[in-house]
Amino acid sequence: MTSTPHLRAVQPADLAPPAARYAHAIESTGATRWLHTSGVVPTAPDGSVLGALPDQAAQVWRNLSAMLADADMGAGDVVSVTTYVVPGQDLGAVMAARDAFLGEHRAASTLVVVAELAQPAWLVEVALVACR
Repeated sequence: MTSTPHLRAVQPADLAPPAARYAHAIESTGATRWLHTSGVVPTAPDGSVLGALPDQAAQVWRNLSAMLADADMGAGDVVSVTTYVVPGQDLGAVMAARDAFLGEHRAASTLVVVAELAQPAWLVEVALVACR
């Protein structure tokens, strides 16, 4: 799906540009449907969890993609992303997975390093908000 006209990146001229491929804020107008996910974890449909962070991040975004598709939404409808990562991980791999999914679309994005997630095997968890 392509970027929807009801989302606008808010990039005030008196702020430094974002530190990576995201927007400082997103203004949404005219949205009639919203999707708020829980924290989405790197569990594959068969219940397995891969060990490497890049694989886990890719699985999280496959899971998010399935949720968006079920809601008749896509990457262009994503307003904000909150990513949680355990310490000692390659944050670049996490951001690369986000960027690969979003493509040219920019969303508000927060990346937080947390002491641990609910399951020891999980290295990354992502929650997002989308609207259409």
